[in-house]
Parts: sequence; C-alpha cells; structure tokens
Amino acid sequence: MKNLILFVFLVFSLAGKAQESTSGFLHTRGQIIVDEKGENVLLKGIGLGGHMLQEGYMLKVPFSGQQYVIREHIEELIGKERTDEFYEAWLKNHTRKIDIDSMKSWGFNSVRLPMHYNLYTLPVEDEPVKGENTWLEKGFQMTDSLLSWAEANEMYLILDMHAAPGGQGHDVNISDRDPSKPSLWESEANQQKLIALWRKLAERYKDEPWIGAYDIINEPNWTFEEGKNKNGIEDTLNAPLKKLLVDITNAIREVDSRHIIIIEGNGWGNNYNGILPPWDDNMVISFHKYWNYNDTASIQQFLDFREKYNTPVWLGETGENSNVWFTDAIRLMEENNIGWCWWPLKKLGFNNPLEVPVNPGYGQILNYWRGEAEKPSEAEAYKGFMELAENVKLENNYYHRGVVDAMMRQPHTKEAIPFKEVVIDNSAIIKAANYDMGEKGIAYQDNVAANYYISTGGERQSWNNGRTYRNDGVDIYPMEPRENYDDVFVGDMEEGEWMQYTFEVSKNGNFDLSFKTAADAPGSAAVEVNGKRYPDFVVPASAGKWTQTTVKEILFKKGQNQIKFFVIDGGFNLEQIQINRQN
Repeated sequence: MKNLILFVFLVFSLAGKAQESTSGFLHTRGQIIVDEKGENVLLKGIGLGGHMLQEGYMLKVPFSGQQYVIREHIEELIGKERTDEFYEAWLKNHTRKIDIDSMKSWGFNSVRLPMHYNLYTLPVEDEPVKGENTWLEKGFQMTDSLLSWAEANEMYLILDMHAAPGGQGHDVNISDRDPSKPSLWESEANQQKLIALWRKLAERYKDEPWIGAYDIINEPNWTFEEGKNKNGIEDTLNAPLKKLLVDITNAIREVDSRHIIIIEGNGWGNNYNGILPPWDDNMVISFHKYWNYNDTASIQQFLDFREKYNTPVWLGETGENSNVWFTDAIRLMEENNIGWCWWPLKKLGFNNPLEVPVNPGYGQILNYWRGEAEKPSEAEAYKGFMELAENVKLENNYYHRGVVDAMMRQPHTKEAIPFKEVVIDNSAIIKAANYDMGEKGIAYQDNVAANYYISTGGERQSWNNGRTYRNDGVDIYPMEPRENYDDVFVGDMEEGEWMQYTFEVSKNGNFDLSFKTAADAPGSAAVEVNGKRYPDFVVPASAGKWTQTTVKEILFKKGQNQIKFFVIDGGFNLEQIQINRQN
C-alpha cells in the first residue's frame, strides 16, 4: 500500500476526546432546524453508503446488486464460513472513529447512517416465534460506537432506515430486496417489524442529544395505484405509505418526544402527493436530488412545501456527480438555508471523498464474474476479499482532496488554489493532472463537466472519461503500466479547454517549459504565464508515443506564479510539464 496516496492525518488534536460543551437536541422552529439555544443549524453531512448495506455498483460487480446476491456470489467462491469472516471484517473496517474524525476536520457537522434492519432484528421468515421480534445486538452496538465517535466530534448522527424489512421498493439494490419474498408493502408482518424496530431504536436513543434525527424510510419506490409507474413517481394518493409513516411516528412518540422525525415521499423520496401536511410538530420534509440542473426551479417544490407547511426541508441524499455539480448544488442549498447530506463517503470509485482501491486479487474476481478470466482458487479468492476488507480502512483509501474542496471551500469562493504544493528552485515536474483546485472557468475549462441527464432527458454523461484520479471535467486516464495512483495523463483534450497550475519560484529567472505529449495527428497549444500569453506552438504527431515539446525563455518571478495551458487544436494527450531554469 506504500504507493497509495494516503490521507495526511491532521485530525487528532480536534477529535479523540469527548467534548465538554453540547448543543442539545435539534428541533424544528417554523421553517428552520435549531439547536437548544434557538440558533439556526445548517446540516452538512455525508451518508455512510456501503457500510451496513452494500450496493453492487459500489463494489463494481457485474450482476444484480443486492447485498444478498453479492454474498451468494462470494459464498460460491470461498464458502459460508469465510464469507462470514469477510463481512465481519468489512463491518469492522469500513467506518471507524478515524473516519468520523476526518469528516469533522474537513468541515462536516453530521453523518447519516444507512441502516440494514437485519443487523438489528431477524427477518420475518427467520423468527422462531411468528409475530415476535428477536433483537440482535450487532447493529445496536455498531450504532452506539458510531454515536460515541460523532459525539466526541460534536457531530449529529442521523439514523436512516435504508433497508427496511422486505424492502421498500422496486429499485431492489437500495434495500437489499429479494423479489421472491413479500416486500414491505405486501406483508403486514414486515410493516409491524419495522414499526417495532423504530420504537426500539427510539427507546434506546431517546436521551441522546447527538442523535440528530430519525429518517424513518429511505426512498420508498412502489406504486399503490393501478396503471401507474411501478416506482411510485406518479401516485396521487400514497395512502399505504402515509399510514406506515404515521404508524412509525406514533410508535416513536410513545417513547421519545424530543427527536426530529424525517419523512421521505414516494418515487425515491420526492413524491409527496397525499402525504402532506406533516402530522408531527417536530418533523422535517426530506428530498433527494440527483443528475438534474442546480437552479431554483429544481427545488421549487420543496421551497413551496417549506413555506406552505411552515416546516423545514432537508436535502437528505445527493451526490454521484462531478465536482462542478457538487459545488453548484451546495451553493444552491446554502443560499436557501437548506441542509444537505452527500452520498457516499467511500466506495470503489473516484467521485467521493474516499476511494477504496481494487487489489489485484479482487480485480481477478471481478474479471471472473464478468466472464473474462478463469475462476480463482478458494485461497486466491479469500485473499482477494480479505485484502478488499483491509483496503476499506481509511488509511488505505485514496483521499480525493478535490472532492472535499468542491464541497466545503468552492461554494464560498472564486479563488483557485494549488492541487499540490510545488516550489521551484532550478527544476521541477508538474503532473498534467495536478492542475489547480477550483471551479470550472477559474482553475480549468472543460467542455463536459457534469451529468444533467434527468433535466436534459438525454443519456448519462461522463465528465471525466477516464474515471480516475480527480472528479472535475478534465479527462484523466491511467498510464500503462500504472505503478502509483498518480501515474496518469490528461486526454480527450478539445479546442477551448485549458488547465491552470499555481506554484512558487525561489528567485526570478528565465525557464524552459517542456510538455510531454502523445498524439496520432498534429495539434497545437499555447501557454499563458502570469497573464502573459505566449505564441501558439505545434504539438507534433508521434504515433501515440510520448515526446517532448519545449517552449523557451519563459520569465518567472520570485514567489507565486501561474501557468495556463490552452488547447488550440486538440486530440493529443498531456502527461507532465517539466520546468528547467536556464543557465
């Protein structure tokens, strides 16, 4: 793991000990969420997707993505006992105190726990006595630990029922639903188990002020009306959903009168037809937002709900897009005093704060599952899975500082800052992919920088076509072979695109800039240094092999300098910029 980009831990001084002060229970006051002092609280959080509940895309599996299906495939390779060992390690390693400490150091004040009910109670069909509930300490103990870490950092923990008994929708991956068994909506026993579980949770945490809220059913997506879209986006009444939400609320209020209750509509959380007005005086209306425009029109429905019902609204889940989209969405929320919670903290993918690396053994397993490789031996597969469980630890993750920067800094500033600190005395190499951090048009320019397919009605777009290293519009690809995570280059460059690099120089002088490029056909580029544009230069055709093109007599001043690299006629790749002081 020594070749990974590791997170530099700067968090121990601010976490690691219990805080003496407290903000008390959150509660609603009209259209806002406030603490015990009556001060407005803007929740800034991340959901722990993939922790208690895996979804297939987070593990890059090529088959149906319910956790029980993933588990069956793992058992086929290593058997039940070793599969149990893998899942025990996964649950232990995925989210630990160091993850919550890190979130606090980055600026987050809340965390949403997507719970799988089967860590707290048995499935209905496995109960020894029909109609009764067997309680499992595993889930409660995991929640207790997470709460203690959140409390130590003065962060609010929001409990989210992500996988309800039987599953709450047709989007089966979300809730680990087995379609061969009755869903939540087809089984009174499943509904009663969910109600009992929430009463049990509320009873356990009723006196805990750092429990921020109860998010009682995540993303219902089920039609209750004949002839409507199966995911409930067109339903006009939603009567069974409202009844269950009310029943859960009543069960919670039997034992807990202080915690906020969060509700979600049908159709993945946003269809509130027949559900409102709220029925509790300490309730928040949640909505989820993915892949659409970040304009007022995209949230107007929920602004109207807030005004009409004098009730706070909260963006309970969003993400899975580019840094451009993240910055725009968070700016929109905060301009409207709407708290937000991103999805997820980590996965096997590049567009989240933490990326779990794919070890060679797990890569072989994925190739086998895709039909592209032979079946690994049990020993090989076991090693691959256990290394994956080890890699899920934060210190073995790739830390995407640009994602966090896009969420926490960029919504509030137009300033670009260096991706990596570079100080040049006589020479240095700047990786092409290490352009500055900042908004599009400030740190870089790219023609495709986010995915808006819901609003456009078109196909999904990939902003970074190489899907690695960074999460902006710039297209970054891995070198072959790739020995380190930063063995990458910038490709798919088009006319009008550019990247900016900020660095320090120890003293004034003239320098040569050598650009390492590869192109099948000639292209052209230009550089601007500290606002001065230099003449365009040719990027030679090199049959796809790497070659150097040098621009001479570039004046740098002592202190901070900036280079902008402009694409005039694209189609070439750029791996690095070498800077050498002239003798």
